[in-house]
Amino acid sequence: MLESQIELKNQIHEQSNKYRALMPHIAQAYEDLPKQVYGDGALKGKTKRLMAMTAALIKGCRACILYQAEEALSLGATPEEILECIGVALSLGGTLAEGESSRLIGFLEEKGII
Repeated sequence: MLESQIELKNQIHEQSNKYRALMPHIAQAYEDLPKQVYGDGALKGKTKRLMAMTAALIKGCRACILYQAEEALSLGATPEEILECIGVALSLGGTLAEGESSRLIGFLEEKGII
């Protein structure tokens, strides 16, 4: 059986929270930038999250893939938009992005979205 992507995302979040508790000054500085970057501007936050998710697929960052997908969904991203982003990632990232896209597909399946 494949690992649960939701459980993996939760585990990463728990460990990140532990780090934040141990190093609050660094955690706060790190959290300030995304608050500014992902807010609505010329591009909507949803679009920015989809862009970040696509980049994460290309780079192979499993935590980023799951986190950005969750954020994009919370901002109204549709399964079709996410699937199109996978296509862009495949076009740019080749087999690495293809392998990581299975993580994202699994995540969407676990959430009952596809």
